[in-house]
Amino acid sequence: MNRPIGIIDSGVGGLTVAREVARQLPKEKMIYIGDTARCPYGPRPVHEVKQFTWEMIHHLQQENIKMLIIACNTAAAVVLEEVKEHLDIPVIGVVQPGAITALKLTKSDHVAVIGTEGTIASGAYPRALHAINEGVHVQSLACPPFVPLVEQGICEGEEALSIVRRTLRPLTGSFFDTMILGCTHYPLLAEVIQEVVGDDIRLISSGDETASEASTILNFHEMLHTDMSFPEHTFYTTGQVEHFRMIADRWLDDTASDVRSISLEQTDRAHSKKVL
Repeated sequence: MNRPIGIIDSGVGGLTVAREVARQLPKEKMIYIGDTARCPYGPRPVHEVKQFTWEMIHHLQQENIKMLIIACNTAAAVVLEEVKEHLDIPVIGVVQPGAITALKLTKSDHVAVIGTEGTIASGAYPRALHAINEGVHVQSLACPPFVPLVEQGICEGEEALSIVRRTLRPLTGSFFDTMILGCTHYPLLAEVIQEVVGDDIRLISSGDETASEASTILNFHEMLHTDMSFPEHTFYTTGQVEHFRMIADRWLDDTASDVRSISLEQTDRAHSKKVL
């Protein structure tokens, strides 16, 4: 089925998922929307996160997508099940794949989860982890400074190291052996986070597993792209195009040249009845 995969995120963080989709499913066209103008979603009330998420979804419906990946952990935590109920295409979040991977890798059954305020407050990761293994100990920490840091393109250097070290200080002395990066922005800070927590801690990014789940579902439903040519992806941002392109090209190895501006408020007005 030669229709695109839609990916939505609050900003550039979902590019970590898009990169894995492009690597594992190189024939699949992607249409990505990053709501950078209203990022971060983590501190926002639930009703705003839902509204903004549906605005992105309504735009992608016009693009005739065959699958939706909600790459924003905050959005997936609060609206994933609702979206699944209303759409007639496969919908994938990033919480479950990350939880499954963490449980595969932990040897101590002690897992740390870092994420936005919204994701941590939702309890989505502890629920997902305990649904599989009731005995796993989960330690959660909200890290509000991380998303703005990544959105500014500050993913390395002394400033990033100082902020990450200060933010993760409450986890000092804990006994976890695995840490879930519970926000798709956080893998962009993975090297700095690894330096702070130490090389013996396994960092889990849900991008790999999410892409694998997408591949499995598309194959099961016989929806894989059949064309032998390689696709050109489209990236939309509600913020500054050049700033988004700079980060996307660096993360996606110069494959994100088609970056366009989008106004989701206009999309919302056009679909106001659906949002309500």
